[in-house]
Formats: sequence, structure tokens, C-alpha cells
Amino acid sequence: MKHSAGRRLAALVAAAGLAAGAVRAADDYPNKPIRVLAGGAAGGPIDIMARVVGQKLAELLGQSIVIDNRGGAGGTIATRIAAQGVPDGYTLLCNSSQYAAAASLYKDPGYDPFRDFVPIVNAGVSPNMIFVHPSVTANNLQELIALGRRQKLSYGSSGAGSTPHLTGERLLKLMAKLDVTHIPYSSAAPAMLAVASAQIPVGLTAMPPTVPLIKSGRIRGIAVTSPQRMPSLPEVGTVAEQGFPGYEDYTWIGFFAPAGTPKARVERLNAEIAGIVAMPDVKERLAVLGFDPVANNVPQFTAYIREEVTKWAKVIKDSGARVD
Repeated sequence: MKHSAGRRLAALVAAAGLAAGAVRAADDYPNKPIRVLAGGAAGGPIDIMARVVGQKLAELLGQSIVIDNRGGAGGTIATRIAAQGVPDGYTLLCNSSQYAAAASLYKDPGYDPFRDFVPIVNAGVSPNMIFVHPSVTANNLQELIALGRRQKLSYGSSGAGSTPHLTGERLLKLMAKLDVTHIPYSSAAPAMLAVASAQIPVGLTAMPPTVPLIKSGRIRGIAVTSPQRMPSLPEVGTVAEQGFPGYEDYTWIGFFAPAGTPKARVERLNAEIAGIVAMPDVKERLAVLGFDPVANNVPQFTAYIREEVTKWAKVIKDSGARVD
């Protein structure tokens, strides 16, 4: 993926290591457990990333990392709680692209993405997966679109405002011009199970949690939104090669701290998490799930958030997607 450049990541990690060493010498942080509000339910991509990073972070910092899952409402529940946390580095937020989308999707998401948080690091990105129940008579994206022109389809996503939801609006509604109905779930897990049990025909979530169900045959992968096929599911074609050249969408998973958190602690966390996602065993584990590490620095992630807010605001305006 374009997000993973080995030399760039190595340079960032090396610089992060130097920064972390300097911060350790100046601050005894942390000296108590750290709470991470996760904007998704257990088993979803946010939860997966929070726990993979949290396990290693606990080892490196010598303190417990408590993952507090608060899924639903496009991640705004967890985000609102985190925004009220004391800005001392002991309350963090782990959220996805929905953090940026909620600013336009909700009249009042309950937080300002620029004012209320300090972006720490974009830990990784994953493409989104379009999948169907095995009984659906479509083996690829073009066949699914043809089916959608013959009958009205509904698709489930990991939540209103999630990137998979907006991918459905952008790709299926705006580009393929299908009259589709969106059914939001609280996270990826119930959306996948709804498709696997034939409650709904089509699902759209980030790729990581779909891998086991696709491999077991409980759902069928139709298309992935990365520019190239994913090594863990090479049989699933990309959206770009199935009639939409250049198309790509990602779900990113990042960490945030409440505004006012000391800069030195933010930089320490950035350095540690950047180092974690560059560890060979972590990279391997994330790759199997469909994640690609990013590990950008604080200014880079801050700029990226602004780009994402603008990008998804346009998709939401053009598609008319609203949740309130």
C-alpha cells in the first residue's frame, strides 16, 4: 500500500526512539495504569489494534493498559468520554476514520476533532471489504452491481459514520448508482454475523475481522478497496480492477489524547507506538489481519486528520448521508 514505505517507517522509528529516550529522562510517566477508550466493540478493527498495541505498550511502559470498549454511535460515545478525561496522558482514545467523518455526519457529534484532542499517531490502515452471504448470486463486484439493478439491496456496516458505511455510500450509491439501504450495526462483528446468518445480503467492514469468516466460507469476499489484492486473501479482487480504476478507501486506526496533554507525554506515546507497529512480530500479526503500519509523527497525523475531515465531508454532502 502507498501508506507503507519501509525506509520512511524505519526513519520515523529511529527518530522516535531518540525522542522516547529523551522524554524518559525528563518524566516519570507513566506511574499508574493507562485507560484507552476504544471507539468500537470487541472483535472489531479498533479493538484489535488497541489490544495489539496495548499489550506491547504495557510491556514497554511497565504499567497496565486498560482497554475500555465503548462502541456505537459512530465512535462518538468513546470519543465524548475521552474528551472529558484529565489531560495527563492516562486517558487515551483509540478510534478510526469515523473520528473524522462524524464531524459532518452528526449535527453535534459531541466533540470538535481539532479543538478537543491531540492526535498521537496513526498506527495503521486497512482496506475495506465488501462481502455477501454465500447464497447471494454474485461472485464479484460487477455481478453484485448487476444484481442491485434487478432488486433493491441492503448492506450492513460497522456503524454510521464508519469508513465502510461511507465507502458504501460513495461506491454503491454515488458511483454505481444503486438504490441501496444502509443498516448500521454497533461494530464490525454484528454486521458480519448478520450477513453470515443471511439476515442481510451484503456487508461492508474493515478487512481485518472478515478474514477468518471468508476463509471458513461463512461469507464470500466480493471486493477489497486497496489498490492491490491483499496477500491474506489473494482470491478477492480489488474495486479498482472491477470497473472503478484508481478507487481506494481505507479504515485507519489512530490514537489520541485529550487537548492539553503535555507535549512530552504525547511525543513519548508517539515514539513507543511507532516502535511497536514496526516490531517484526507485530507487523506480521497485523499483516495477516490486513493492517499496514503507518507510524507517522504528530504533525503528520494532525495534517492527515484535517485532510480526512475535508474528504469525508464531501462524500457525506454528495451522498446525503445523515444519522440525525
